[in-house]
Amino acid sequence: MGNTQKLIAAVVGAIVIGFVMVGGSKQQTTEQKEAASMIRAVSSMQSMANQKCPQLIKEKTGSQVYFPSKTDTDKATYVTMEWVGEPGDNFKKASCTLHISLGGVSKLVIDDKVLIDKKVR
Repeated sequence: MGNTQKLIAAVVGAIVIGFVMVGGSKQQTTEQKEAASMIRAVSSMQSMANQKCPQLIKEKTGSQVYFPSKTDTDKATYVTMEWVGEPGDNFKKASCTLHISLGGVSKLVIDDKVLIDKKVR
């Protein structure tokens, strides 16, 4: 075997090893798939809450909110976000809960007054 043939064989071997390594690393365990799925679910739930809750608070109070002061979630079914009003806002405290099973806001409380309270089954 000449030097050229050895070089070609080495390059082909390196390519084959690369494909095997990439193919092997793509395999995920069940736990990894579940963890990735949970992260996607929490992310979409958080994103939906970040869209709907500030919009509802602005409709009800006329004050725009941006970043919640507190967030609570079970990482599967609901996320609750709370805002504390700043000077000039038309509220002192607002709380908004989004349940994924409803696909929207299930509870909205502004200054201890319940404005939305949907039952979750």
